[in-house]
Amino acid sequence: MISSAGMAISLVVIAFAFYMKIHMSAVSHIASILALIGLLAYIIAFSLGMGAIPWIIMSEIFPTNVKGIAGSVATLANWALSWAVTMTINLLLEWSTVGTFSLYALFTVFTFIFVVLCVPETKGKTLEEIEASYR
Repeated sequence: MISSAGMAISLVVIAFAFYMKIHMSAVSHIASILALIGLLAYIIAFSLGMGAIPWIIMSEIFPTNVKGIAGSVATLANWALSWAVTMTINLLLEWSTVGTFSLYALFTVFTFIFVVLCVPETKGKTLEEIEASYR
């Protein structure tokens, strides 16, 4: 949850840096530094949570009898969406740099909402307790 919030804030900072570079040319050197800070903050926020935690949660929430298949489907979805982002980034950047990072920030806000509403707390629970909570 903290990771997705940090990612969203970082993406807003990057979008604002591109806005400054386009519309406030007198402070474009500050915009470059702000974009770098936003990028570094994004990498840190992603690495601390959204990069690793989904893999851990995936191994905890799926019942034992479907863990292999469900993990494979989740991994396929992850790589398919990574491919989609990779294939569309240049098109989006040609459209609007500010809009691209704003759109990514919006998706990250949706991720934050999803985590708050749908992802169960598994700390201190056995696999059997987690599985029973889904029944």
